[in-house]
Formats: sequence, structure tokens, C-alpha cells
Amino acid sequence: MYAVIRAGGKQYRVAPGDVVKVEKLPAEHGNVIEFNDVLAVSAQEGHIGPGQGAVVSGEVVDSGRGDKILVFHFKRKKQYKKIFGHRQPFTAVRITEIAFDGQKFTAPELPAAKPKAKHAEHKEAAHAKAGAKKGSGKKPKAKASAHKPGKKAAAKKKK
Repeated sequence: MYAVIRAGGKQYRVAPGDVVKVEKLPAEHGNVIEFNDVLAVSAQEGHIGPGQGAVVSGEVVDSGRGDKILVFHFKRKKQYKKIFGHRQPFTAVRITEIAFDGQKFTAPELPAAKPKAKHAEHKEAAHAKAGAKKGSGKKPKAKASAHKPGKKAAAKKKK
């Protein structure tokens, strides 16, 4: 099950459960977004139909800025060089549901995060393991340097 949607002037092939980075949207973390501009929908492999009346909904997972893209202008023999960078803002959306023709395809729920144990015994065990990995706690001896005396020092020793 997948759909092709248009968002931010680009087309994305999405399925329930996918996380897609789209152009920056005016939404906060946890908000639900609906994509009404669905170009095509497929209920089974190999069968693609028009996306008229289909709705793709998703939940905002993250927002930020992408990797830096360096733009370098250069004209040879003219002593002209110019470089600048750009980081495109994005919104990461997890597709939760694709609905069309009375059918709904939903993504499986994410498992809840397990809380970390904050017991004193657990902390002591962690410290013991960390101490065992680092060694006995003694500083390593300094290596004897293989420094050879220069010409002046050798001449003084001969006299």
C-alpha cells in the first residue's frame, strides 16, 4: 500500500509508517497534517489508480535544517572565486494513514520508550564496569626518548 503525494513542489512516494522529510511546514512537533494533493494511490502491488478523493495524514516528528550545501562560483583566468553555503529547513513527517474509497490503511503504533532504571545498585554496577574497562587507575610510564645529542653537545663531551 502506497501513495504519491505532492508537498513543497516535490513528489514523494509514501507508505504507512514511513518518515518523510518535506519542505518546512508551519506545524509543531506532534501535530497532525493532512496531504490532500494525492497524485496516485495503490492498494496492492502493480495496481495504481488516480488519487482523487484520497487523503494522506501524518504526524510531525521533527523539524530542523538539512546538511549544508556549498555553492562555489569560479571563473578561470579572471581571479574570481565566490563560495557560500545553504541549509534547507525541513519538517520530518511520519505517515500514519492513507484513506481512499472507504478504505483506511494505518501504520502500526510505535512501541513506548522504556523508562531507565534509577536504582543505586544499577549505578554502582555501571561504575564498576566502567572502572574495570579503564584499567587499574595507574598512569602509564613515560617512554624513554630516543633523542640523539646534536653536534654541539657531542663536541663538548669529547673535550
